[in-house]
Order: sequence, then structure tokens, then C-alpha cells
Amino acid sequence: MKIVILGAGQVGSNTAEKLASEGNDITVVDTNTSLLEHLQDRLDIRTVTGHAAYPETLERAGLRGADLLVAVTQNDEVNMIACQVAKTLFQTKKRIARIRSTPYLQTRLGGENGIFSIDVIISPEKLVTDYLFDLISQPEVTESLAFFDGMAQLVAVRVDDKSEMSGKPVKHLLSILPEVSLRVAAIFRSDKLLPDAGNSMLLSNDEIFFLAKREDITPAIKVFRPDYQPYQQIIIGGGGNIGRQLAEKLQNNLSVKVIEQNPEQASQLAKDLPDCTVLQGDTGDAELLKNEHIEESDVFCAVTNDDEANILSAMLAKRMKARKVFSIISKASHVDLIRETKIDIAISPAQITIGSLLTHIRKGDVVMVHSLRQGAAEAMEIIAHGDKKTSRVVGRQISEIPLPESSTVAAILRDDDILFPAPQDRIDSGDHLVIFTANRKDVQAVEKLFHVDFPEKTD
Repeated sequence: MKIVILGAGQVGSNTAEKLASEGNDITVVDTNTSLLEHLQDRLDIRTVTGHAAYPETLERAGLRGADLLVAVTQNDEVNMIACQVAKTLFQTKKRIARIRSTPYLQTRLGGENGIFSIDVIISPEKLVTDYLFDLISQPEVTESLAFFDGMAQLVAVRVDDKSEMSGKPVKHLLSILPEVSLRVAAIFRSDKLLPDAGNSMLLSNDEIFFLAKREDITPAIKVFRPDYQPYQQIIIGGGGNIGRQLAEKLQNNLSVKVIEQNPEQASQLAKDLPDCTVLQGDTGDAELLKNEHIEESDVFCAVTNDDEANILSAMLAKRMKARKVFSIISKASHVDLIRETKIDIAISPAQITIGSLLTHIRKGDVVMVHSLRQGAAEAMEIIAHGDKKTSRVVGRQISEIPLPESSTVAAILRDDDILFPAPQDRIDSGDHLVIFTANRKDVQAVEKLFHVDFPEKTD
């Protein structure tokens, strides 16, 4: 697949790395020569220096004849114009644009009758807001991802030392929850994947990924986290786009406070969020947090545009006894720093955005792609097509499918029923499968298995 990526920032470079590793023909465009040189030193890709919306630049990038344009520069206007140029001058088949500004998102920019020729609009702020909302809606998890139109969830949770599963094999879960069906997709211990997760012995602080029907998630979490309690008191540090949107989604059911440093923005938030308490001040002000009884809060979310401010305020909130602290981390270099702190969950907007991008880029009938563990793993929902002659999976038992060692079929959706298949179960055409791949290098092999080989017609 020939793909042109505009923008060599974190999203653009990480997307290029993923797609290049899967054998795609990638060209990255940016005005920053040093960024491009760094990319070219470590990846087998082409780079072009120039303004991403200029026809001459796009011509040099080989957009003529390209299958896909991914416009992810830091500038909304550049991304929009580039998509229009790609459609009008180069007849590019598919165009994806990252758009951040709320006024643009409220306008019909894409689609058949859109102002600009954008097939898919990706909004990082909305994606991050939805991700945070899911984490707050499902207490104690470290990751929460929806599949099968929300009918099932894949969650990650750490085994508490008070859990009755600590020191027990995974199969012991059946005796604790005999009425609950779920599939353990992977277990990580000290950041290393355990082989044969289904037969592994669980230890305290193991991170276990499992998939279950939405209504069965909470009972399972309670087994691993005995102190489970729903979240009630939420403090959001930062009243920007993400903070505002998250408060809007939470204010009807939870007690929400928003801290915003800018006086004018805080005043506007107070008018727009009547069911929230809006405080004007610094998210890292210990006196302010003390006055607002941070020790009684269930979740402190640091969502400003400043990584350092997010990290410091989250660490302060944790030290002042907030139950859970979440922090947005935009720079990849800060991710390792987080592991040295007591911050419970670090959210990478880039990784969440990349997962959404991959959903629209992957070959085959891919419904959903989620990037996990800071991009080290992936979970995808994919549809099986064809028959035993044209497909490598349809009509075969799961044990007969040559899945990579790091990949697991976590669940199947068939005729609106969610199945947790055994090795002897067969795949039918039209089945939706959730496949968890612990090593992203194996994703391409999984995709190839689902390609349908149609026989050539003969006269």
C-alpha cells in the first residue's frame, strides 16, 4: 500500500514506523529537516521536505498514484487544504485528516457533501476524552477498550495482593465466577509477556488483560481488586478542550470539579458547566488542592497542554492521598519517567490517535484497532470473509489457524452472540473476531491470514 503521511511529529512518525514495519510504501512530508533525517536513519521510508499543502510538495512526495493520504500536521488548515488538493489534483483514493479545533469539528468538513474532501476526520481531543470517560466509568482498570459496538470490553487490571486469585492459576477463576464467561488474552509480569496465559499462575501486581461481555466486567474486576468502589468525586486539572468535554460527559452522574488557571476561561467554564464546580487556580497549588479536599477525591485527572505541569500536579495529588491519579503525557520521552512515579495511569494522546488511524488504514475488513501498552501491543476487531477455498481462517478450527505465538482469539461475535471459543471451534464467514497481539511485530502476519484470495476468472 502506497501511503503519504503529512507531519513528522509524534503521531506521524509513530504511524510511519508501524506501517513501514508492515511492508507499506511510506513517504513522510514535513518542513523540519532534522525530524525527517532522524526518521530516515531508523526506518526504510522516503522523506520530502516542504509545505504539506503545496501541490509541488505533494507531487514530489508521490501523491499521484498513492492509495492513501494521512494529514497529521500540527495545523488544522494545512491538513484540510492538503486533503482538498489531494482529491482535486491527484485523485487520491482515500484521505484522512487530524482536526483539533472545535469550531471546525462542528462544521461539515468531510463526507460526500463536505466542504473539504476528507474521508475520515480524527479528533485527538475527542478520542482522549472518550478514553478517560471509559476509565472513570470502569474503576480500577488500567486500560478499557470497547468491541462489538460496545457489547464487549477488553480491560487490563493489576492483581491486588489481597485478591483470592493471587498465587492461584487462571483456571481457578471459573470456581469463583461460574456464571461469568471471559477470555484471558494476556498476562504481563514486570512488563514481560507470560507464555500460555490460560494456564499461568497469577502473582500480585501482574497485569491481566481479559475480554468479557460489558455486564460481566465489574464482577471480574472485583475478584482481582477486592477494594473496588465506584468513583464519585472527580477533580479535573485543566479546563481546555479535553477538560471541558470530560466534565460535560461526567457532570450528570458524578461530582466534578474543574481547575483552570486562566481567569477568562474559568469564568466561561463556570457558565457552560452549571453542574460542575469551576475553580480558578493552578493545578499544582497544594493549598488549593488541600482546600478542595483532594484526599476525598476518587480521581484526579491532569489534562493540561503541559506535560510537566500534568506530571507534577498528578504526583502532588497522589502524595496528598487522591485515590487514583491520571495524567496526559504527550511526549514519548516522558513515558519512562512516569514509570518511576506513583501516577496510576498515563494517557498518550498520540497512541490513542494512532489506534484510530490504524482502524482506517489496515487492510482487510478491520472494524476497530486499539493500541495498547504504549504501542507495544494491539487488539483488533476483524471480520472473516470467504470460504475454505479462498480464506485461511474460514471453515477451520482455531487450532488449525497459524496465528503468531503472541496472538490470541479473545472472542467471536456471531449473529449477535458473543462466543469465547475453544481451540476446536470453527470460524464462519461473517464472524467478527477480537484478536489480541502482544507483540506488534506480529500484526502484519495476523492481517495476512484474513486476506481473501479470490480465484482468477477463466473464459
